[in-house]
Amino acid sequence: MKKNYIDGQYIEGATARENINPSDISEVVGLYSQADAAQARAAIDVAHSAAEGWAKSTPQQRFDVLDAIGTELLARKAELGELLSREEGKTLPEGIGETARAGQIFKFFAGEALRLKGDKLASVRPGVDVEVVREALGVIGIITPWNFPIAIPAWKIAPALCYGNAVVFKPADLVPGCGWALADIIARSGLPKGVFNLVMGRGSVVGEEILTNRKVRGVTFTGSVATGQHVAATCAGRLAKFQLEMGGKNPLVVLDDADLDSAVETAVQGAFFSTGQRCTASSRLIITEGIHDRFVAGVIKRLEGLKVDHALSDGVHIGPVVDDSQLAQDLEYIRVGQSEGAKLAFGGQLLERATKGFYLSPALFTETSNSMRINREEIFGPVASVIRVKGYEEALAVANDTEFGLSSGICTTSLKYATDFKRNAKAGMAMVNLPTAGVDYHVPFGGTKGSSFGSREQGSYAAEFFTTVKTSYTLA
Repeated sequence: MKKNYIDGQYIEGATARENINPSDISEVVGLYSQADAAQARAAIDVAHSAAEGWAKSTPQQRFDVLDAIGTELLARKAELGELLSREEGKTLPEGIGETARAGQIFKFFAGEALRLKGDKLASVRPGVDVEVVREALGVIGIITPWNFPIAIPAWKIAPALCYGNAVVFKPADLVPGCGWALADIIARSGLPKGVFNLVMGRGSVVGEEILTNRKVRGVTFTGSVATGQHVAATCAGRLAKFQLEMGGKNPLVVLDDADLDSAVETAVQGAFFSTGQRCTASSRLIITEGIHDRFVAGVIKRLEGLKVDHALSDGVHIGPVVDDSQLAQDLEYIRVGQSEGAKLAFGGQLLERATKGFYLSPALFTETSNSMRINREEIFGPVASVIRVKGYEEALAVANDTEFGLSSGICTTSLKYATDFKRNAKAGMAMVNLPTAGVDYHVPFGGTKGSSFGSREQGSYAAEFFTTVKTSYTLA
C-alpha cells in the first residue's frame, strides 16, 4: 500500500482506497492510504514548522532540489506516463507527454530560483534608500484535479518550493498514483523534511482541513466551479490568499476564409483528444455559414477515423472516460442535447472493447444554439457542439456570450480578424489557428469571468501568488 508522506516519513492513513484502471476496470492500479482530518492537521503543523527554514534557503539550494526533481521526471517519463495512462485513461503518448511537461516545469522553476528579483529605488526623501523584495507566504495548500494528475501538481508545487514556501499537497482522490509517484521523487530530492507533505484523501475531509486551518496562508486550487466558490468563501473568511482555476466553455471560431483541413484538425484535437477532459477543450465550435457544411463533413470524416480503445494500445487516439460517474454525466448531457433539439450528427454511444472500460464514442452536435444547456454548461467529456453564425461579428459575440473565459480560438487567414479576435475575445488565452487546448509552461495560464480567480499560474507570473511583497526603508 502507498502511504502518505508527512515530515519526511511514509505514514499509513486511517483508511485505504483502490485505484481502478478506466481502460480495464478489472485491474487495480494500486492501493493508496486515505488521510483523516487529524493526519492532515499533522501535515500542516510540520509544514508550518519547516516553512521558515526553507524560506531562508539559498537560491542554489532551491535550484538543486527542483532540478533534481525535473531530471528524474524526465528520465522516468515512459514509466510514469504509463502509470498516468493506466489510472486516468489518457493515451500512452499523452501520458508520456504530460510527464515530460512536469519535468520541464520543475526545470524551469529551478532556473527561476536563481532569478529571484527585487527593486532598489530612490526615495522621494533625501538620504533614504528603498528596497522591494518578494518573500514566501509560508504554508501553501495545493488541491489538484484528476484530469492532469502530474502536470497540474507540478505547476503548483514547483513555484511554491521555488519561492520558499512549505507545501501540503492533496491530489485528486480519483488519481492518487501520479501524486504519490511525484511525492516519492520529491522525497528523494534533498528537500528538508517537513517542507513537502502528501496527504491523500477525500476533499470533504483533507481538503476541508487545508481550507480552514489558519496555518495555511495560501490555497491554490484547480477543479469545479462549485468547489472553487467554496474554496473562495472559506479562505476569504479567514483572510488567506487563494488562487482558483475552474471551468471552461471554450469557443473555437472558424471563418469562411480558414484553411479547411487545418480548421478541422484544430477542432478535433481541441475538442476530443484527452477524451475531451480538459478545461481548455473546444466545446463550442462557432462556424460561419459559408464554410459550415464543409467543416461539419470534414469533422465527421475525421471522427470516423479515430480509434477509441485501451489507453495503452497502439494507435489509439482517444482513451476511456475517467470513471463511471463522469461517463454518466457525459451521457446525460448527450440526452439533454437531443431533448433540446440539437442533432447528434456523430457518436455519443457506449462502446465495447476487449477489456471492460468506460468507452464513449466522441459526440458531435449540430444545429445548436448558444442558449442550449449543452452550450452553457461544462460537460467535461468528448462532446462538442457546432453553432452556425452569419459572420465574424456574430461569431465574436457568441464566443463571448458565456459565463466562462478560459481559452478561445479562431481559424482564419485574415490578419485583420485574427488581430481583432486576440484583442476582443473575453478570455485569458486566445489562439489563432491552434487548438484551444495546449499551452506552454513558461508563460502565464489562466482565465477571466467564472474560469479563474486570482493571479496567473505558470511562468514568472507565478510569483504573484506564491510570494508577498515587502518594502524596506533605510536612512543612509
